[in-house]
Amino acid sequence: MILNRGTETLETNRLILRKFEIDDVQSFYELVGSDSLVTRYVVWNVHENIEITKRKIEKWINSYDEDYKYRWAIQLKNSNDVIGSISCVKVDTLNETCEIGYVISSRKWNKGYATETLKAVINFLFDEGFKTIYAEHLKMNPASGRVMIKSGMKYEGILRNRMISKVTGKYDDLLSYSIIIDEKN
Repeated sequence: MILNRGTETLETNRLILRKFEIDDVQSFYELVGSDSLVTRYVVWNVHENIEITKRKIEKWINSYDEDYKYRWAIQLKNSNDVIGSISCVKVDTLNETCEIGYVISSRKWNKGYATETLKAVINFLFDEGFKTIYAEHLKMNPASGRVMIKSGMKYEGILRNRMISKVTGKYDDLLSYSIIIDEKN
């Protein structure tokens, strides 16, 4: 049974994972929302202005009262910079599964922040009662798959022609990974 605690503050060596606050708008806009390298791999488009970011964060803040809502701002411990977000984009309470989606500022790629974040959230979600946690990435974004593997997930397979790539305008495959509670480290 899933506990339904929602988004609780988590800490790693270098990061604080916490609920979004309205004060995060500027940082998230500058480091993530307006980053066209990041948004090429996610379902939402680049934020053309800070108002778009503000509306998105206000929506996220207002959603925290909903059941089974898990969405964290990823903040560097040594600053107030919000360098990304991670959330459960799909929750299935009957089967005790969830899908995780995450985004990290391209300025912070290849520093281990995504892996550090994903590991912390996986551990929290297993403690929350989930039995299987999965994630997917566009085939053209193999770095995300490496993050999933480093976080303990196993490659499951290809979902063919699942999403139109913003880069090519053509259908791209999604690669699927998961981890089950018995594999928790």
